Amino acid sequence: MRKTKAKKRILLPDPKFSDTLVTRFVNSLMESGKKDKAFRVFYEALAVVEKRTEQNGLETWKKALDNVMPGVEVKSRRVGGATFQIPQEVRPERKVAVGMKWLISYSRLRNEKGMVQKLASEIIAAAKEEGAAFKKKEDTHKMAEANKAFAHFRF
Repeated sequence: MRKTKAKKRILLPDPKFSDTLVTRFVNSLMESGKKDKAFRVFYEALAVVEKRTEQNGLETWKKALDNVMPGVEVKSRRVGGATFQIPQEVRPERKVAVGMKWLISYSRLRNEKGMVQKLASEIIAAAKEEGAAFKKKEDTHKMAEANKAFAHFRF
């Protein structure tokens, strides 16, 4: 274990919207250190979202992210030789990180041409409370609900 807690790094806001949340998303989206490419993919995806839905792309993305962020999750805990799935509330910081990860990973799995189209489709689906990322959140909540009998094992 580390001696001291790691310091939080300060993120610079993105150039177009001046939002640090966008920068966090782009950092998660980025592969092999290609940040410019990740920014281009994100901005083009928002443009596609605006074109398809005729609503503000950034607002739609934020709504999609809110719809995908989990409130509770289960963690494994060994008690007396048995492993239990114990439901726990998700910290706000982790909530955002998990939501972004799900949105990106499930958009990569979509069957469309190019990451721009894939990401745009997943954002639109999540904003409408549909799609694979939203289903993952629902499944996580269902699992926590099913295992709430073990909540007293919480540490």
